[in-house]
Amino acid sequence: MVTEQEIAAAVNDTAKPVDETLYLVGQPTLREFLRYVRAHALNSPPEATLCDEWHAARNLFRDMQDEQAGIADSPPMTPITSMGPEYEPLVMEFLKDPLVQNGFNTVPTEVAMIELDRLVVYQKHIDLTYVRQLERTIGPSPSPEQIFKLCLPYDHPQPPVKWMRQQRNRWVFVSPSNDLRFLSAMPLQANNIVDYPPPGSMAGVLGLAVGFGSNFMNALLIENRLILNNGSHRAYTLRKMGLTHAPCIVQHVSRIDEVDVVASSEITRHRNHFLKEPRPPMLVDYFNPKLHTVIPVHRRLRQITLKFEVEETFIPAL
Repeated sequence: MVTEQEIAAAVNDTAKPVDETLYLVGQPTLREFLRYVRAHALNSPPEATLCDEWHAARNLFRDMQDEQAGIADSPPMTPITSMGPEYEPLVMEFLKDPLVQNGFNTVPTEVAMIELDRLVVYQKHIDLTYVRQLERTIGPSPSPEQIFKLCLPYDHPQPPVKWMRQQRNRWVFVSPSNDLRFLSAMPLQANNIVDYPPPGSMAGVLGLAVGFGSNFMNALLIENRLILNNGSHRAYTLRKMGLTHAPCIVQHVSRIDEVDVVASSEITRHRNHFLKEPRPPMLVDYFNPKLHTVIPVHRRLRQITLKFEVEETFIPAL
């Protein structure tokens, strides 16, 4: 779609903050692909060029349905504790994490070493700028401990985030991380609030929590296929560095109704695409130049805005 020289020129243009996105062309519908490029690309190519690229990728992917049928079935997994004694203290600390204990208790779960090339993926795009940041963070020769903590960061390092009050009932949170999200509304008691001067004699507190997910590399074993549910960028980064296996928290889904509880919305909406196709989209597709394109895109920040209303009134006594 664009030359390497054009990408380099765009990325080096300091006046226009630019990222690079790798996009799987043959997977989404043509309409979805065109819409994404129009909305995100720094300089969108002609529509005819995009259509030709999409058709070529789609035809190749259809050929792969026959040539590689069943390649995603029966992926190998090895319990992480059998990989060596260096993993035992890491797993023990990981399992103590409250986010593991409270967030991964719906279905049977294990920490396993998985083969990256056998992963089914739903994520259509990879932020290559973020991938380069991950490469710099982990270094060229990471130890098993570094790889484990990259994939399963039980210390939960947080991306930068800023927040401020805009109006009396309006707060705004901003972060470069796409993982920034509204977590939940939590009923609290007065004794849950410490080191903060009370505005009065509190009867109750409603907390509106904004933050990040567990950020674990997480896969779902469903109908004998391993679908990457979270951690696409880290899986891509490790495979790009030449690593073929990675630690992952795997949830075993034995009933199709459980998919709606533990899987991302994209998986639940298109479950047959990932479970029934002879050859579903897989992590290796990110590295096939005939199946992806690289697009210079405008750098964006994630913003979460919280607003609340207070209504005070009287009602007749009974």
